[in-house]
Amino acid sequence: MSSTYVSLHFHLIFSTKYRTPNIDAEWRARLHEYLGGTVHGLDGVPQCIGGTNDHVHLLVGLKSTHCIADVIREIKKASSGWVHDTIGVRDFGWQIGYAAFTVSPTACGDVRRYIEHQEEHHKTKTFLEELIELLERAGIEYDPKYLE
Repeated sequence: MSSTYVSLHFHLIFSTKYRTPNIDAEWRARLHEYLGGTVHGLDGVPQCIGGTNDHVHLLVGLKSTHCIADVIREIKKASSGWVHDTIGVRDFGWQIGYAAFTVSPTACGDVRRYIEHQEEHHKTKTFLEELIELLERAGIEYDPKYLE
C-alpha cells in the first residue's frame, strides 16, 4: 500500500484537581470550545467535548504519530493557563491522571451522544461512579485508592 490510512478515535476523560467543582456553567462552553481549539492546534480533530463542573469528556480523532500522553498533557497545560488568564480562576488545575478509551468509528455516534448529555447523566450518577463503570466496561484493572 502506498499510503497510510488510520481511523483513531479516543474518548478522553479528566477531572479538576481534587475534583473541585469549579468549572462554572457560566464559562463552561467557552472552556469546551478552547479545549477543541487546542486539540485542533495539536493537529487532532475535536469531535465532541462536554462535561460538568468537575470533569470533561473529549471525543477526538488523532493521527498515528500522536502520543496520547503528550496530547493530554498539552491540552491540560493550555486550558489551565487559559482559565487562569482569561477567566481569572487562579487556583484552577487538572488532576494528574486521565482515562483514555479507544472508540470504533461505528461507536463514535453513541459516545458523542453520551458526552452531549453529561449534565443530565450526572443528576443520577457521580463522576466516580461513571469512571468506575467505564473502566470496568473496558476491562481495565484499577486500584480504588488511585481513583480518589
